[in-house]
Amino acid sequence: MDLVPALQEPLKKVLGPATAKVMAEHLGLHTVGDLLHHYPRRYEERGQLTHLADLPMDEHVTVVAQVADARLHTFASSKAPRGKGQRLEVTITDGSGRLQLVFFGNGVHKPHKELLPGTRAMFAGKVSLFNRRLQLAHPAYELLRADTEEAVETWAGALIPLYPATAKLESWKIGKAVQTVLPSAQEALDPLPGSLREGRGLVSLPEALLKIHRPHTKADIADARARLKWDEAFVLQVALARRRHADAQLPAVPRKPAPDGLLAAFDDRLPFTLTDGQQKVSKEIFDDLATDHPMHRLLQGEVGSGKTLVALRAMLAVVDAGGQAAMLAPTEVLAQQHHRSITEMMGELAEGGMLGGAERATKVVLLTGSMGTAARRKALLDLVTGEAGIVIGTHALIEDKVQFHDLGLVVVDEQHRFGVEQRDALRGKGKQPPHLLVMTATPIPRTVAMTVFGDLETSVLDQLPAGRSPIASHVVPAAEKPHFLARAWERVREEVGNGHQAYVVCPRIGDEADDPKAAKKKQSPEDEAEKRPPLAVLDVAAQLSRGPLQGLRVEVLHGRMPPDDKDAVMRRFAAGDTDVLVATTVIEVGVNVPNATAMVIMDADRFGVSQLHQLRGRVGRGSAAGLCLLVSEMPEASAARQRLNAVASTLDGFELSRIDLEQRREGDVLGQAQSGARSSLRVLAVIEDEEVIAEAREEAAAVVAADPELEHLPGLRTALDALLDEEREQYLDKG
Repeated sequence: MDLVPALQEPLKKVLGPATAKVMAEHLGLHTVGDLLHHYPRRYEERGQLTHLADLPMDEHVTVVAQVADARLHTFASSKAPRGKGQRLEVTITDGSGRLQLVFFGNGVHKPHKELLPGTRAMFAGKVSLFNRRLQLAHPAYELLRADTEEAVETWAGALIPLYPATAKLESWKIGKAVQTVLPSAQEALDPLPGSLREGRGLVSLPEALLKIHRPHTKADIADARARLKWDEAFVLQVALARRRHADAQLPAVPRKPAPDGLLAAFDDRLPFTLTDGQQKVSKEIFDDLATDHPMHRLLQGEVGSGKTLVALRAMLAVVDAGGQAAMLAPTEVLAQQHHRSITEMMGELAEGGMLGGAERATKVVLLTGSMGTAARRKALLDLVTGEAGIVIGTHALIEDKVQFHDLGLVVVDEQHRFGVEQRDALRGKGKQPPHLLVMTATPIPRTVAMTVFGDLETSVLDQLPAGRSPIASHVVPAAEKPHFLARAWERVREEVGNGHQAYVVCPRIGDEADDPKAAKKKQSPEDEAEKRPPLAVLDVAAQLSRGPLQGLRVEVLHGRMPPDDKDAVMRRFAAGDTDVLVATTVIEVGVNVPNATAMVIMDADRFGVSQLHQLRGRVGRGSAAGLCLLVSEMPEASAARQRLNAVASTLDGFELSRIDLEQRREGDVLGQAQSGARSSLRVLAVIEDEEVIAEAREEAAAVVAADPELEHLPGLRTALDALLDEEREQYLDKG
């Protein structure tokens, strides 16, 4: 059913094949509708010029400025040995600064005639540095002549839209293409129900498209953006509400713990009482498990808040009810760690079928890709017979050979490490859809949880168990103050001297060849610290053993070691046989060694905010205070240093995740988008537009409850189809 013929028209028919090809390849725009939704990034005002003073290096920019002077030089070169080479230098100004343009060779003739002093034009090109001055080499330009008919008509609005552009397609060419297709905006079908639009005083979609591309006033832009934000938030929330609605229709086996079963026996063994937070979240989970449709819950917990314990109690409840539970971990190190800590917590309750096992015990098996054939065969047999109530594994759990007797609950640890397909494959192993609990220690601001994980109900553990110690964090500016770094190693020796242990984390392993291309890239002066390759585990471990940590027991751990070696290193560290573990981020999640009190993160600026927060959570897990030192050579004024200062200043993961998001922008909230693909959010900012998202979620839930198939809202159905192209549709289906 072709509801929007005008907007589905391919661009090649409207703009010609050459322009359409560039738009498709570089901007991902294929239809008239795509182009209408490619909104201006900002607007230039007629009388006010761009600030040349704050041009970013190495970026494609569009500036509106006036020619101050133009000079033609001749020079000799290998191509023009007799002094016949020509170079045109044009200086442009905008009141805030000046910028040099250069044209060479045959390219000088046209600009020499056109760019006369006093001429105003739009210039586009890549900002580079030459002789310590900013310049644009061979910029494309468009003269702004107020006297010609076309210019008057095109630039009639006081505001000139500047579009996200590429080297192959300047902003004004996109603007001209938009001008060509703008009449089709009248045919845009409105996705918002009329009552919602009127109730919130929003303009219609055709009017919003017109106003965002051809505003006459700033109020036009505000109206258009307010309306388009609502579209994005609402359509996305409807997609998620339909997902939740469909999930609620699926059948699942209710799993209620037996009053005197495994869970009760486990709770009796616990040497401490659960925190209020753990009790509250457990109740939410048990209530979900008791219903006859699958639980879909996201459990967010600060590093060390006891998520594993909550998940284990949920798994035991399912085993009590005759089902099996599977826990999916992102790495072998973490799967082994979980298996170890769960069997320790359960004691004889994990020894089902064995001598000395408790009467109500079950079996807890580990399944990873690197297990020997015999151990693997035994584990698979325990799963298919139902002998094993709990299995912990890596994606080896997803393989076709793995069969369960009765899979009732899937727990996914560190959600962001798993592809949706992997989660989906594991869920497909149940006779009926199993209940799903997704855990993450990366705190997610409320609005992001409502968008990214909008099909999951959310529980938050924000209380740390008693006995956890605070972690002091400090930035160590190694380049400016080398004695601070020397002091850092002294602190590590002091901690070891007091009977504790330490981690040293590096961004790289050190056995890979350095990227020759990276070395050749021209660096801006501020990037001194970026010039060298990131510090590597193998190099740093050798230097420390010979130098500042000589005499201490130093070992290395990284992802390329054979699994048995990794496990042996972790066991020695956990047992206290190693003083300092020099590792990559393989220790980022789940590694639990309460005696480790200090962590030094080398080249800390190479890690993301939430990654640093995760890493830091590995220390201070016992009764002794934790210390985290963030070593960086980046200059004090750099953005990287500000990021590190933010991490050092707070232990609140939610605050940090907010900072992280504001710096990274949201990317594509529906997940899967490859880097470089367009975000499905163009005007909606997940952090700033919290109210719009919360209200849109309520409205969407009401619309879907009343009309799940959206039969009475054809415009909304069309918008959903456009948002959920096939890939995203599958992504949500599997969410």
